Amino acid sequence: MSANRLMARLEERIRLTGPISVADYMTACLADPEDGYYTTSPEPFGRDGDFITAPEVSQMFGELIGGWVVATWIAMGAPDPVHLVELGPGRGTLMADILRTARLRPALMDAVAVHLVELSPKLRQRQGETLGGFSSALKVAPQWHEHLSRVPEGPTLLIANEFFDALPIRQFVKTAKGWCERVVGLDNQGKLCFGVSSVALAGGLVPDTARAAEAGAILEASPASAAIAAEIGVRIAAQRGAALLIDYGYLRSAPGDTLQALSRHAFADPLAEPGKADLTAHVDFQALALAAMQAGADAMAPLTQGEFLLRLGLLERAGQLGAGKAAATQERLRGEVERLAAPDQMGELFKVLALSTPGMMLPGFERRGR
Repeated sequence: MSANRLMARLEERIRLTGPISVADYMTACLADPEDGYYTTSPEPFGRDGDFITAPEVSQMFGELIGGWVVATWIAMGAPDPVHLVELGPGRGTLMADILRTARLRPALMDAVAVHLVELSPKLRQRQGETLGGFSSALKVAPQWHEHLSRVPEGPTLLIANEFFDALPIRQFVKTAKGWCERVVGLDNQGKLCFGVSSVALAGGLVPDTARAAEAGAILEASPASAAIAAEIGVRIAAQRGAALLIDYGYLRSAPGDTLQALSRHAFADPLAEPGKADLTAHVDFQALALAAMQAGADAMAPLTQGEFLLRLGLLERAGQLGAGKAAATQERLRGEVERLAAPDQMGELFKVLALSTPGMMLPGFERRGR
């Protein structure tokens, strides 16, 4: 038996019922109630964890998002109440920075109800600790939910930063039979390995950019991501609002194997230690926009993270924070700006998609055609 309990259970499951999809494998690795990464990892985020997200890089990221939230709320007509929702809030750092900025607009703080969509009990506790300082500024204490569907109806401002990359994906391999599903099975030694099943992807679901792909190419799809994007679209189309989706990924659906495992800030074998490393895949922003638009929402023309933050005033905010400060502080701020916005760091790899109630214009974005 393997020393890794989840690996042993997955191997036994495959022996009994056959290979499983990549999506089922990711779900088990990340969300298994006993041995999943997000249910057992003591600290996945930050320099002491396995990866660093933009809010942990610099307070400027969350402050600029906070400014966007304030401006968008005003553009909505300043509804009271308004639901401020974050999907996958991590340690609560981003929401804390947003609320600190929102304090500059007391009317928004009086109107806002904070909702955090989080499954992990450990992370819920950490988020509560991070947001504890805002208890006196909020009329209603933050509320936690397992699913977006549990958030009450009403005007909504939704933020999802590095949320969709952790949702399970299905993978398909181009074969002589067409695009057949990639699966996780067992090799001759009974160890986890990748294989290909006979389940083929319907031709109508293959994007135009993949039709001429060569044998062995891999195509990814995330039904879970599309379903959540559609749910967001339905909500904001019917109840007024906007959503900001930030993640690493690509703008057009195309072949490519982006499944990866991260452990201690380094890439790892996705099959080596189930439940011990973070599994992610690049986000297909074209698919997200399409799902939301089909549900009734508008989708703005997406931006790179670098362009988005610069439009919101990243350089100006860095200048304010560094004014009159020591050289070391100014150098640190320059480094944070580079990390967030430089093309060779997070600036180009990360994309930003904004969704809205039909007819709205959102700060920093331009409308795209349907």
